[in-house]
Amino acid sequence: MTAAGSTAGAVHAEGDGGDRSGVRTALSGLTTRGRSFLAAGVAAAACAYVLGQSDLLRVGLLLAVLPLVCAAVLHRTRYRVAGSRRLSPGRVPAGSEARVHLRMENVSRLPTGLLMLQDRVPYVLGPRPRFVLDRVEAGGRREVSYRVRSDLRGRYPLGPLQLRLSDPFGMCELTRSFSTYDTLTVVPRVEPLPPVRLGGGAKGYGDGRQRALALAGEDDVIPRGYRYGDDLRRVHWRSTARYGELMVRREEQPQRARCTVLLDTRAVAYAGAGPDSAFEWAVSGAASVLTHMLERGFSVRLLTDTGTPVPGEGADGFAGAGQESADAAGLLMDALAVVDHSDAGGLSRAYDVLRGGHEGLLVAFLGDLDEEQAAVLARMRRRSGGALAFLLDSEAWGREPAGAPGAPDRRGQWLRMLREAGWTALGVPRGASLDELWRQADRERSGLAPASGGGTS
Repeated sequence: MTAAGSTAGAVHAEGDGGDRSGVRTALSGLTTRGRSFLAAGVAAAACAYVLGQSDLLRVGLLLAVLPLVCAAVLHRTRYRVAGSRRLSPGRVPAGSEARVHLRMENVSRLPTGLLMLQDRVPYVLGPRPRFVLDRVEAGGRREVSYRVRSDLRGRYPLGPLQLRLSDPFGMCELTRSFSTYDTLTVVPRVEPLPPVRLGGGAKGYGDGRQRALALAGEDDVIPRGYRYGDDLRRVHWRSTARYGELMVRREEQPQRARCTVLLDTRAVAYAGAGPDSAFEWAVSGAASVLTHMLERGFSVRLLTDTGTPVPGEGADGFAGAGQESADAAGLLMDALAVVDHSDAGGLSRAYDVLRGGHEGLLVAFLGDLDEEQAAVLARMRRRSGGALAFLLDSEAWGREPAGAPGAPDRRGQWLRMLREAGWTALGVPRGASLDELWRQADRERSGLAPASGGGTS
């Protein structure tokens, strides 16, 4: 008996049904009826031997052999039942439902008895599904389905599938597990965001550097060395004579606007847990911004306080159009589905990553700060074309104030410090809508710096 994943077909398992462990397993599956028949047969055979009654011996042997034959047949039948599982879909947002389709197929020449089907699922996905299947004819199949739902993001294994087989006489029952399982990925909720002017190019592309090259004279062009396949019409002869090797003019291609989303995952920066916690709001906000920017044509990058890149991320982050953009969004959502609190004490590692150059628009989702981390964020602003920060209000999200009554508003202090450094910084109260905060950030940024140099994001 085997199981197939969401994309594979049913596969038959190979095995030897006559080994000793298999026989012991089959005998251990005898039901109360089967054990009663076996005991009655042995007793009848013993009485027949003592009394010398050959007819009673035949009856005893029949009673004893019947459950053994049923156990042997059922033990061999377990290799002739195949199954498959299909998830629809395999990746769902938190709070949404997915349907799991199970298909059982009897590939033997004998009909099965009553089948009891059970799939193993984590507790957070709901109760364990159980099904009772009627007798399946030779070559027949049965299909059942159930729904799973989780308010918590993560990766949850489904399976292995368990099948309890019984013979037509009810003498024996065997429970067997399928060998494979599937994984359901629950990603953060994504909130649609309106197009606003926060920085970057109008359609995700900028041409400032290339325009400067186009306006420069021939003497100002910075050539590069010739590479195999370059068009010889682009050879820059003056530089070739100067350097003594073949040089060509640089190609002028549009530069994709960039957006970096910084997600603060420090455990010390958040309080509480669960789908309504501040940390989950920050993860959902990061997912919403990344998806929005990808749809607008930006090259996006996800950065956490640990500085670890997302698997599959290129040197310039994730970019693409059509199917490539959808694949990039899938990789980012998979990374955010399993992101958890880190043990890092600060944001210095993230700052070291940003020191590599101009990062375009920087959007940060931050927990509680201290003076040192606020200073690090102030320095980050210098590495970006525009900076937007969402600072979670821990007090409003359920945590008791850390300071004594009458203590100064520390969050307000960090907001002022970030704004003085050039950030568009907003506090996030409990239950706030990212859509409204996104619009508010646009209004505040427009008030501080008019649309010159901005772009639609």
